[in-house]
Amino acid sequence: MKKSTKALLFNFLCFAPIYILAYFAIKSFTNLTGYWIPVTSFVVTTILAPRFQAGRIHGEDRLFMRWLFIKGVKEIK
Repeated sequence: MKKSTKALLFNFLCFAPIYILAYFAIKSFTNLTGYWIPVTSFVVTTILAPRFQAGRIHGEDRLFMRWLFIKGVKEIK
């Protein structure tokens, strides 16, 4: 599997559960209605979810992760 495909898959697998939790939390604890619930959930999840990206360094593909709660960029082995 290519590193860019892994990055896309990891992004989805990290985004989806956080989005679902944020959706139900916002729905339960706020007075938002209509399309504001999913929009707010999307914004919150975009900020909180880790980001994965594939990059080429010295001719070798590598996978990197950046997250709000971890300082700097980490390489995924």
